Amino acid sequence: MSDRHLGRGDTAVITGAASGFGLELARLCARRGMNIVAADVQTDALQRAQHELTALGATVLPFRLDVSHAQEVEAMAAATAEHFGVPHLVFNNAGVGAGGLIWEHTLADWQWVIGVNVMGVAHGVRVFTPLMLEAAARDPGYEGHVINTASMAGLVNPPNMGVYNVSKHAVVALSETLYHDLSLVTEQVRAHVLCPFFVPTGIGHSERNRPQELSDAKARPTRSQLIAQAMTDKAVGSGRVSAETVAQFVLDAVRDDRFYVYSHPNALGSVQTRMEDILQQRNPTDPLKDAPEMGRQLRAALRPR
Repeated sequence: MSDRHLGRGDTAVITGAASGFGLELARLCARRGMNIVAADVQTDALQRAQHELTALGATVLPFRLDVSHAQEVEAMAAATAEHFGVPHLVFNNAGVGAGGLIWEHTLADWQWVIGVNVMGVAHGVRVFTPLMLEAAARDPGYEGHVINTASMAGLVNPPNMGVYNVSKHAVVALSETLYHDLSLVTEQVRAHVLCPFFVPTGIGHSERNRPQELSDAKARPTRSQLIAQAMTDKAVGSGRVSAETVAQFVLDAVRDDRFYVYSHPNALGSVQTRMEDILQQRNPTDPLKDAPEMGRQLRAALRPR
């Protein structure tokens, strides 16, 4: 496998394309002369992205959608096929974040985060993979790649990030299963999973795009949720690896046929510790053991006074 087919005239479908990893990957694809289906829930940001990508030389089909809605993803696939044919790259990237103690998440919190982070990826896989397999069956030269955005929180379980951890573990499981399932039927369509750590993107403020029907106007943020937001803002804002760099890592992984894509490989020690906990049947290691002051502050803030 190589990225020889990811070039001029080929097509990339990117959700969450108006900011963060999605926009940066769209920019890289645009510079290659690819067609881009740019999907996002933010209409104004999507319009700005369309203008920029067009100026870079891409033919762009903007598509405003909420990835948690199956019919909207299906409509995007139909529009993609009509305008460009079967895509060569599908980046199921749209995601939202929510923190706090796991029992304090409301039903609406669970529905929103799982709907976008898990079902959004599931819809993309369900809708686009059959089209890509059909293209592979017709054309021995066709090459397709499905990249799903998970998180390091899909490989470890930091405290005070419950619903987000659950959603991203599901994306890793979905992606690994997709990789194995595809290997049963083809060598022409490949799967990859992106597991970024703290990188400056807009996910820390995804609440602004939360649908009204999944908002609870009566539910005020709990102490744990306010703390989680503040810690996320600080960690994401201070990230030294850019979204642009991570987008290039994605294309490098496609070129090299690597399944796991990391923004911070040096953070994998925590994954190894978790695996050792499981294999040695020991209780979960404190994920903040290497940041004891942070752990002390978090416990002091959350325990009854």
